[in-house]
Amino acid sequence: MNLVERVKKILLQPKSEWEVIAGEPTSAGELYQGYILPLAAIGPLASIVGMSLVGIQMPFMGTFRVPLGGALASALAHYVLTLAGVFVVALIIDALAPAFGGEKNQAQALKVAAYSSTPSWLAGVVLLVPMLGIIGLVAALYGLYLLYLGLPRLMKAPPEKAAAYTAVVVVVAIVVMMVIGGLSNLFITPPSLPMDGIGPGMRGG
Repeated sequence: MNLVERVKKILLQPKSEWEVIAGEPTSAGELYQGYILPLAAIGPLASIVGMSLVGIQMPFMGTFRVPLGGALASALAHYVLTLAGVFVVALIIDALAPAFGGEKNQAQALKVAAYSSTPSWLAGVVLLVPMLGIIGLVAALYGLYLLYLGLPRLMKAPPEKAAAYTAVVVVVAIVVMMVIGGLSNLFITPPSLPMDGIGPGMRGG
């Protein structure tokens, strides 16, 4: 599996690429090492630069720059939790399959969870400039489309149940992402708001 080619094809030719993916005998270890680990690292690495060097623009308060130690800890926590989160979502996909007329297959479920996350992981690069976060939302929406295409093919769910299957998986994924975001943000100390509006760690931006 070539990483660059797989990314290009799952984004530009998703229907035909899901067919190829469905027939690949890929183990969980191979999928993590060759695809999940490198792509999931994009966002955390970009966030370190974005939070510590570029800074976060805050209304009436200027630019807040997270101390490097906090940014590193937050990024590492986010990365580790993301790796675990992909596996959790895969378990849910696999467990829900029979309820939507599909077949349980943990290996295929992990493929769906990983490859449908591709747009969001790539969009993590916008964390270099935190104000561009809206791009991440667009990428997440495209990821939902990939999920919708992949569930029927890999989990063998009837096409007419793909929308409902996708909706339930999306709810689970949102909860998982909220937990990941909440736990990783514990390492970031928010700025205080003194009377003059310029708090510790703040620099006019």
